[in-house]
Amino acid sequence: MKEKKREIDENKITGFFDKDTEIRGDLDFKGSFRIDGRFKGKINSDSILIIGENGRVEADIKVGYIIINGEIKGNIQAKERVEINSTGRVFGTIIVPKLVVEEGAYLEANCQTTDKVSEPVLKKTVETEEKKDIKSGL
Repeated sequence: MKEKKREIDENKITGFFDKDTEIRGDLDFKGSFRIDGRFKGKINSDSILIIGENGRVEADIKVGYIIINGEIKGNIQAKERVEINSTGRVFGTIIVPKLVVEEGAYLEANCQTTDKVSEPVLKKTVETEEKKDIKSGL
C-alpha cells in the first residue's frame, strides 16, 4: 500500500493564534492550525498543528502531524509525524510513528516510535491505580 503524502502549505492555515493571544481550554480543528501565542489545555485533531517560534503550549495533544518551532510542555500523540525544528523545545512524552529532531532542537521527553498510537504510559498508570483504589474501597 502506498503511503499518502500530506502537503504542508503554511499559506493555507485554517486557524491561527497570534503571539499576543493567550487561550485556555479545549481546541478541536480541521485543516491546519498555527499557534504563535500561549495555549493551555487539550488539543485534538486529525490534521496538522504548527507551533510557531513564539508559541508556548502546555497541553495534551492528539493530532495527525505536528511541526514544533516553539515550546511544548505535555503529552504529544501524532498519527503520522512529529517534527521538532532547531528552535523547538519539547518537555514531556511523545508517541508517534515518525519522529524528526533537527540539530539545535531541545528535547527532554520520553519518546516512543510506534505504528500504533495509544494512550501515554503515565496516563495509563494513573488510571490503573485509580481503578484499584475504587475496587478496594479507598
